[in-house]
Amino acid sequence: MLNWGPVFVAMVLFVLLTPGLLFQLPGNQRCLEFGNFKTSGPSILVHSLLYFGLICVFFIAIKVHLYLG
Repeated sequence: MLNWGPVFVAMVLFVLLTPGLLFQLPGNQRCLEFGNFKTSGPSILVHSLLYFGLICVFFIAIKVHLYLG
């Protein structure tokens, strides 16, 4: 059986942490902006660090597993 947990978690986090989709940290005008569909260099850096941190938490600490088939 294949473990689909890491694939599913990585895909969901990638979509949710896309800068400007749900939120942007730091924003263009304010520190935190919601749903502006814009991005900048610093926000890409912050969101990629958040993504890396959450991936480490889910894969190493929680050990998410999802078996299909």
